[in-house]
Amino acid sequence: MLFCGKFQLDLTRPLIMGIVNVTPDSFSDGGRYVLRDAALAHARQLLEEGADILDVGGESTRPGSLPVSAQQELDRVMPVIEGLRGISAPVSVDTCKPEVMRAALAAGVSMINDINALQLPEALAAVAGSAAGVCLMHKQGAPQTMQEQPHYQDVVSEVKNFLRSRIAAAEAAGIARNRIVVDPGFGFGKMLAHNLALLRGLRGFKELDMPLLVGLSRKSMLGEITGQDVQQRLPASVAAALLAVQRGTRILRVHDVCATVDALKVWDAIDGRTVCNLSGVTE
Repeated sequence: MLFCGKFQLDLTRPLIMGIVNVTPDSFSDGGRYVLRDAALAHARQLLEEGADILDVGGESTRPGSLPVSAQQELDRVMPVIEGLRGISAPVSVDTCKPEVMRAALAAGVSMINDINALQLPEALAAVAGSAAGVCLMHKQGAPQTMQEQPHYQDVVSEVKNFLRSRIAAAEAAGIARNRIVVDPGFGFGKMLAHNLALLRGLRGFKELDMPLLVGLSRKSMLGEITGQDVQQRLPASVAAALLAVQRGTRILRVHDVCATVDALKVWDAIDGRTVCNLSGVTE
């Protein structure tokens, strides 16, 4: 069970985190949902399609992206957060800035999804003082330059060791283990070979004794494998999601909720289980 504010998420089945990018420059859908009403309509559509969690982001972290100020990020995400207040699913905010975390938490969000794993000063304290869940992600380098020359001796071991250290830091700050999930950070300072090694080695992350969140949806690694443009990566994204679930992933962060939910329903039917059509979220 994962505790996220007033929500308790049952992880006996894989959960779907639907992506709501409130940015003009995200790699997949930048600009489509930058206006509040468009973002809210998209969020509600994702819930209708079966999303268990909504992840709202106001700063693109695609390779080569430039940072935005905390105020810019707040101006983008807060109207959407406020518009989603009272929905029957947890809302996560994708941010690494403590100022944004504090404002979002005060507005009632249930989870912080931090690509920087709460490493900025005051980030740990911002989350520890709440009841929210948190996703700690691994990345090597900053988004502006992270794909230039990423290097690892053993990418699986190095990512696990980093996440282990951040789990310890979070616990030391007062964040209970049942509020934490971890993300190996596919595509964040990793070349194709690194990403494939991580996907093959996902089962090894079980030793961290933490729920695993994975974001592979539409990513460039799938384009490198298939030769398809970002808008043509749905089949590859669904295949990658199923491979991640097979290797122990409990939360899938995706753009294409309906297709992923349907694929998991087939997976469950073949595997002899029928829980995929039941809500994994309780209040």
